Amino acid sequence: MDGLSQRVERFLEQRNLVTDVLGALEAKTGLEKRYLAAGAVTLLSLYLLFGYGASLLCNLIGFVYPAYASIKAIESPSKDDDTVWLTYWVVYALFGLAEFFSDLLLSWFPFYYVGKCAFLLFCMAPRPWNGALMLYQRVVRPLFLRHHGAVDRIVNNLSGRALDTAAGITRNVKPSQTLQPKDK
Repeated sequence: MDGLSQRVERFLEQRNLVTDVLGALEAKTGLEKRYLAAGAVTLLSLYLLFGYGASLLCNLIGFVYPAYASIKAIESPSKDDDTVWLTYWVVYALFGLAEFFSDLLLSWFPFYYVGKCAFLLFCMAPRPWNGALMLYQRVVRPLFLRHHGAVDRIVNNLSGRALDTAAGITRNVKPSQTLQPKDK
């Protein structure tokens, strides 16, 4: 537990959006940042457990900060942060796809949204604990390397068929069938 409190203290000393907001609240209220952060985490956890709209809150947590950090990464000269957030979005998309097919079942489980938020926070954690990088390296990348040739062939085949179909449709349209302006 001592290691966790030290990591939290180090995080609260960094300069980022969360600590800026906590610093402003600390200046207005006189409460220390760590107590404000603990209160916010407690309120969010309770809301995720018992509140209406926990799904929306969980999706906002998984989307808003990563989108903000991704924009900052794009604008920075370093490419390392781009890779970190691109990896997050790949894992987030795969998780969203899996959740689409299992959400009706999983949403009935108690504490589902707490678990989902914990997973998303794990995926956006700083480097040594970054779940998205771990999942990408251990699951996504091996599957991609094993199957990307077949997927590429299927996508090329489907895109070729779509282009052929679109070309066939446009060839079969007579000039009188196109949209003409109405005469007044």
